Amino acid sequence: MARIELSSVTKSWGDVVAVEPTDLVIDDGELVAILGPSGCGKSTTLFMLAGIYAPSGGELRFDGAVVNEVEARHRNVGIVFQSYALYPHMNVRRNIMFPLKFKGVPAAEARRRAEETARLVQVGELLDRTPAQMSGGQQQRVALARALVKEPQLLLLDEPLSNLDATLRLSMRSEIRRLQRQLGVTTILVTHDQVEATTMADRIVCMSKGRIEQVGSVDDLFLRPKSLFVASFIGAPPINLVDARAEGGRLALPHQAVGTKAGDGDVVIGIRPENVALGAPDREGCLAATVLQVEPMGRETLYVLDSALGRLHALEHGAQRRFRDGDRVGCELPLSAMLLFDRQSGLRIEEPGLAAG
Repeated sequence: MARIELSSVTKSWGDVVAVEPTDLVIDDGELVAILGPSGCGKSTTLFMLAGIYAPSGGELRFDGAVVNEVEARHRNVGIVFQSYALYPHMNVRRNIMFPLKFKGVPAAEARRRAEETARLVQVGELLDRTPAQMSGGQQQRVALARALVKEPQLLLLDEPLSNLDATLRLSMRSEIRRLQRQLGVTTILVTHDQVEATTMADRIVCMSKGRIEQVGSVDDLFLRPKSLFVASFIGAPPINLVDARAEGGRLALPHQAVGTKAGDGDVVIGIRPENVALGAPDREGCLAATVLQVEPMGRETLYVLDSALGRLHALEHGAQRRFRDGDRVGCELPLSAMLLFDRQSGLRIEEPGLAAG
């Protein structure tokens, strides 16, 4: 296995910068998710690690050795693509054995390792089938087996679950995580799906527009986002964002004055829907609002509200609807749950000291 280091790594095509200078360390045996929207640079970063793209600058190091000029086939990296990329004319056994051909593994040994890896990913009974004779989930397992059979020091997963239905995604998330822990292989998962990232990874690298916005645990990104982008991208339903202005140590909100240590200037207040408590419209200290829409979500209910702060979302646990369209309600917005961001820079204002008054 390997410790992976990116030191000022960048990638550009002419004037188009896909990845800005990036520093990142991934520990031996760690599973790290690179999370972000399309075009943020996450797959480009993965392809540089795989050796498919050469960095435009900086250094890639595997266990301290610079690999910038090392060809992909000599990096001992396993990769699983979004499309699985199985050879349609080969059966499962031959698909899994294929990478060993380039490593000069004797045929008998390659066959043994392929069958052993197939059993590991639970496709041992499908060795004689072709990809066309298998479901999407089975093809995904075969693609994973093909990446693992070469005993890679680094496993790269490029949107590996996006072609599966919801039930299969759930089972494969658990299966990939189980295998990764069992084998102890350093793994990088690239995804735009925050559920995949938060349920599978030890740490998450959140990217936007070619740069890393934040690296940390799920709690770090959800509870302590460093920027408006991270706060907005992490969490479902998304965070409520309200424009405000800090002046003289105060934020003037329609329902109360809030004291803050933030300097004078335009700010954005963030509060997550699950922290908006609903009650009677005349409750003291609450923001009056009208229910625009009720969205049942199974074990939870989402309310879309119109208020003096603009449109807000409130999420309540429980399938029972307490309010209906058109109802007047009071919204309690706990100061302890509020996040404060500088509107110009988009960065979170650390420890703003919000207080009633």
